[in-house]
Amino acid sequence: MKKINGCFFKEFEKLIGGEPISLSADRIGCMGGKFYTGFSTMNEKMPMFVSSKEKYKKSSELVLDFVEKANVQITTRQYLNISPITELENFNNVVGIFFLATPDMLSGLASWTFYDNNSDDAITAKFGSGCSSIFSEATLENSKNGKRTFIGLFDPSVRRYIHENILSFTIPMSRFREMYYTIQDSCLSNTPAWGKIRERICRE
Repeated sequence: MKKINGCFFKEFEKLIGGEPISLSADRIGCMGGKFYTGFSTMNEKMPMFVSSKEKYKKSSELVLDFVEKANVQITTRQYLNISPITELENFNNVVGIFFLATPDMLSGLASWTFYDNNSDDAITAKFGSGCSSIFSEATLENSKNGKRTFIGLFDPSVRRYIHENILSFTIPMSRFREMYYTIQDSCLSNTPAWGKIRERICRE
């Protein structure tokens, strides 16, 4: 497979078009992408790069503090496969489900998430790269059998590869196993309010 120079989110046009993507340590060119997908430990240059060049944190120390708290899990798998849900035969070995969502879609996803969860952190929006907000957070949440979901793709470095009206919404499998059984009882099923929003989504 051809190496991806820079941010691997530039490959997401293929995903949106219905084509699966496979990532590996050899294929990912970005040091942050390689780290946050669990294929490598942190490159020693990353804290200075994030603080001094990208200017996303005031200091290297703040970057290191974030990385320590992020507790990124190193994978033993050779590949990270990203596939449209319609291409999956089952959910075996799936880490999480993520949506590339418009504001209307986020409304539905948030309503579904809040249906059976009153926790203040039922939905979280955290600092991080595009890859950390989708992949690292889902992996860590699964390891804790947690219930949090994550809004992401705020990182300006990834935004250039994402449509202007799109954010990500990630549901780790530890939470999706519960939510799967609530969708038919939630407002997403046969309510006038969501029906109108769904019509608007379908027109876009």
